[in-house]
Amino acid sequence: QTQFVESGGGLAQPGGSLRLSCIVSSSIFRLYNMGWYRQAPGSQRLLVAGIHTDGSTRYIDSVKGRFTVSRDNAKDMVFLQMNNLKQEDTAVYYCNIMDTSGRAARSWGQGTQVIVSS
Repeated sequence: QTQFVESGGGLAQPGGSLRLSCIVSSSIFRLYNMGWYRQAPGSQRLLVAGIHTDGSTRYIDSVKGRFTVSRDNAKDMVFLQMNNLKQEDTAVYYCNIMDTSGRAARSWGQGTQVIVSS
């Protein structure tokens, strides 16, 4: 069963940066499209950014120009660089395999908490 271990969250000030990492336990990681999702308190878990097997990326409008998703197929890892953080970015962030519709395809990991506050 594919497992996800997210890390890198923490407390950041508005305008600050954080880099999230996710290790994926799969021998065929390179064949998966990957997504970063987030869930704010009282809200649904939503796709924030995705990266396809060919390296192409997708973002929700609110993070375009601020977040960058990348992957390292040699290490079975996916990353999310978050710059110019805003309070509305506060959420628990998760990575997962992303299906063609952008939905998560596997069970969730524990996620990593991001808090943006002054």
